[in-house]
Amino acid sequence: MTLAIPERDAPLLYRVPDAMKVLGIKSKNTIYDLMRTGRLRSVKEGRARLIPMSALREYVALLEREAGEQQ
Repeated sequence: MTLAIPERDAPLLYRVPDAMKVLGIKSKNTIYDLMRTGRLRSVKEGRARLIPMSALREYVALLEREAGEQQ
């Protein structure tokens, strides 16, 4: 699975609703749980919790590794 956003057009940081769209996750709670458990890295800017594009890619790679281990 690859993220469909071209690198040159991709923002470096995503708010939670935008990260949900990129990952295809329907629940804000799921994203916050992933951040809380450390499976999805995030940074804080003021009061906002932001997710770097690199963290989204790392999370997808983690899912791919876990799927490969289950086979």
